Amino acid sequence: MISLSVVIITYNEARNIVRCIRSVQSIANEIVVIDSGSTDQTVALAVNHGARVINHPFEGHIQQKNFAVSQAISDYVLSLDADEALDDTACKAIEQCLKHWNADGYTFNRMNSYCGRFIKYGAWYPDTKLRLWDRRKGRWEGINPHDRFQMQPDTTIKHLSGHILHYSYQTVEEHRKKISIFSSIAADAYYSKGIKSNKLKILLHPFSRFIRDYFIKAGFLDGWRGFVIARLTAKEVYIKYKQLLLLQQRPKSDF
Repeated sequence: MISLSVVIITYNEARNIVRCIRSVQSIANEIVVIDSGSTDQTVALAVNHGARVINHPFEGHIQQKNFAVSQAISDYVLSLDADEALDDTACKAIEQCLKHWNADGYTFNRMNSYCGRFIKYGAWYPDTKLRLWDRRKGRWEGINPHDRFQMQPDTTIKHLSGHILHYSYQTVEEHRKKISIFSSIAADAYYSKGIKSNKLKILLHPFSRFIRDYFIKAGFLDGWRGFVIARLTAKEVYIKYKQLLLLQQRPKSDF
């Protein structure tokens, strides 16, 4: 049977880390937590529940997750965020997979909890994620803070049953605060990659995102939560492109 390393990155995740670790204890040969200087009880809780904790300065979501993968003992890795957990069906699917590994990577559907309820429509479901793989066959890439694991060409990917349960936001205010942070990170990342903004993008991209998420992807079926998610996601897009335009207009000497 293949040995499995579970890797998790953390920063002040005392509210979530125990649930995350417990959800994988039955299938993990080791649990590695990469912490970037938590000031709450995250590290103590992780250690008390059997994790190996490594402190590493945060340089970006992509960089931190690639570092986490590099610290695993096994080449077969499951990567979770601290506010995620596997359901029982996903655990059983992984257990069978470890007995009969027949792909390079495996995806799961992710179900996101918002203000006490799991979202089943819109852009947030099925929210398929590649999280179980042979680390020799790929690496984390993307544009911070929106990372993705990129497999090498000619690799095989299969889908497993069950869900990754994502406990994202308990309140709308938490969501508002996070979009302010994420939009700034994304604007900086876009600027560093040479991606441009303009007034037309600032107007059209948020509008098209709302139409897609709320109407085309039926976010309205999630009631008021679906509307708030679509509206705040559109706002995040608006802030990102507005901040990116401001970065483009600043004199080079300001950087």
